[in-house]
Amino acid sequence: MKLLYIVIDGAADRPDGPTPLELAETPVIDSLVAKSKLGLMYPVSRGIAPESDSAVLSLLSYDPHRYYTGRGPLEALGAGIRIRDEYEVAFRANFATVDPKTMSIIDRRCGRDLTSYEAHELARALDGMEFKEYDAYIRVKATVGHRAVVVVGSKSFKLSDEVENTDPAYVKRGVISIAVRDFEAKIKECIPLEDSEEARRTAHLVNMFTRKAIAILNDHEINRARSRRGKLKANAILLRDAGNRLPDIKTLKEKFGLVFGAVVEMPVERGIARLLGMEMEEVSVEGITKIERYHLMLSQVLKLLARCDVVYVHLKGPDEPAHDKDLEGKIKAIELIDSHFFRGLLEKVSLEETSLLVTSDHATPYLLGAHTDDPVVVMLYNPKEEGDGLPKFTERMGAKGSLGFIKHGWELLPRVLRILKMIK
Repeated sequence: MKLLYIVIDGAADRPDGPTPLELAETPVIDSLVAKSKLGLMYPVSRGIAPESDSAVLSLLSYDPHRYYTGRGPLEALGAGIRIRDEYEVAFRANFATVDPKTMSIIDRRCGRDLTSYEAHELARALDGMEFKEYDAYIRVKATVGHRAVVVVGSKSFKLSDEVENTDPAYVKRGVISIAVRDFEAKIKECIPLEDSEEARRTAHLVNMFTRKAIAILNDHEINRARSRRGKLKANAILLRDAGNRLPDIKTLKEKFGLVFGAVVEMPVERGIARLLGMEMEEVSVEGITKIERYHLMLSQVLKLLARCDVVYVHLKGPDEPAHDKDLEGKIKAIELIDSHFFRGLLEKVSLEETSLLVTSDHATPYLLGAHTDDPVVVMLYNPKEEGDGLPKFTERMGAKGSLGFIKHGWELLPRVLRILKMIK
């Protein structure tokens, strides 16, 4: 038996009214629903509106409260950077548009149209920045679109990841960042979250970097050219999810005795896959359409299914329009996944020896435009068992399914592997 584990980013919603999953035309997914068992699940725990990184770690069976050390180190690992414990702190970063005089944020993602070339040129302008205070230095590496990794380091002074985000859309709760629904659109001052010299030192360096980055980026030729074309400047960099070490963690093969593969697109997913010892097929989405993206991801899934017991694939699409409060965009994104990933999957994969586990990493209600702690629907297709006979892959149908309610995302995978008799 093989297991294909499909996570549809941000597809779930809050069922106050008809949800995008209910409104979307998804005949291919729905053809599987009647033969599947459904349930509902908190991706991490009730009360936690997770980012994708902690949610993905949870969905792959690791309790983030025990194993998560911050998104920054995972993003860095995915970008090919290994940090020096205690002397470096890694952050997930966004290029953003701000008013340089007031630090007010105009767009947290600079219009979502920053090209890889532009991002790499801007990152290069910041990379290698040095401060005499604390023998400090900065490493900046652009990753995908407006995203980047920033490492704050010191040659001789210890640093701490116990510092607050400068991105006001997320607030740290321990090592997990929680999405904030209502926030002041202004770069936050980085403050220490513990009473230590290391935390105060790190916060001070972050604030110096933030100010200097704006001074460098605002007048950069890339941004002058963007202004001439009527585009938003990428003239600031927002930091969040500090971490100064990678988790000490067993690989999935060590944990379950199975070979896991991952189709990875974003740096944090690549970092998690590397951390957990998963075989990888990487996907570059630069310069291709969303339809081409899903066809490419399917081809990579097929390669991994030939040599792995479990293949994890993370499908982007619905989350982005949900953040923009775009109902029609979210519906269309779900429909594209149905018609251009699932349709090809059913044509090319034998479902006699392959089970399907389908869910979301979090809910992103389109009315709110932010991640929430709402439960997500789970679907398990097992060719050796009858399904619940339900008609559609939706939150309300999940509440009626025989899988019941799963309180923590990290409980899902072990339970499914036992149901499929892939582990004892």
